[in-house]
Amino acid sequence: MKVIIAAALASLFVTTASAQDSPFRKELKRGDLTGTNMEIVTSISEIKPGETSTLHIHHGDESYYFLEGGLIELPDGKQVPISTGAVGMNVRDVPHGAYKVVGDKAVKLLTVHIVDKGKPLYDKPPPK
Repeated sequence: MKVIIAAALASLFVTTASAQDSPFRKELKRGDLTGTNMEIVTSISEIKPGETSTLHIHHGDESYYFLEGGLIELPDGKQVPISTGAVGMNVRDVPHGAYKVVGDKAVKLLTVHIVDKGKPLYDKPPPK
């Protein structure tokens, strides 16, 4: 259950199922990962109560740290509190997301993506 929640937590970014950037994300820095065809992207995201993420993937790995926690609702209706200071990772091409911020305050997180250069940062999961 902890892994499912962690995967959901890092997905506060995408509001539609199409490949696009997140309306919640503010990019802080982007640069090449030395000796590879990958890049590092550092961002801050703030998601307000009532805003919803959708299921999405990244073409690389994502690490996240909650600067401000809050309450989220998973697709099954279960509400889960997220602590300030919660940290986790999502691995390449594993779908995550699809939850809503339902508490009375926004959640704010720092993310670091190490992803394939030239591919979208957020993408739809492949069909099953």
